[in-house]
Amino acid sequence: MDVFTIYNEDLKPTKNEKEEIVAFLYEHLDEYGDKKKDIQKCLEFAVKESEKALGGFVLTLFEGDKLIGATIVNKTGMSGYIPENILVYIAVHNSTRGKGVGKKIMQKAIEIAEGDIALHVEPNNPAKHLYEKLGFENKYLEMRYIKA
Repeated sequence: MDVFTIYNEDLKPTKNEKEEIVAFLYEHLDEYGDKKKDIQKCLEFAVKESEKALGGFVLTLFEGDKLIGATIVNKTGMSGYIPENILVYIAVHNSTRGKGVGKKIMQKAIEIAEGDIALHVEPNNPAKHLYEKLGFENKYLEMRYIKA
């Protein structure tokens, strides 16, 4: 049986749960991932454990005692011109890909998010098709200037 757990500023993950979520995302994001410390910062922002954090939520999906999917959504503090939420990380266990796990997680995240959701996806990421099926639209090309 699949079991969702929602973590936020009211229900924070334990130290061990945080480590498990960060390690899971780091491993299963593959080439679309970030450093563990960045995933950790994102998680802490979502559950308001970092300075100036606006919150959000962390959603995990377990099949028995096996973590098969996780996502982190951060609040942006904006509305209208920028969506209220940004889905920063989502990953499913490599062994469950193509079995609807990503769709389950996305549908649950959409259900519990307060307001609109933005996400960034690489053009060649196979999950792009799922996001489009769920109603996400490509509004524009994002460009970034990174200060050295």
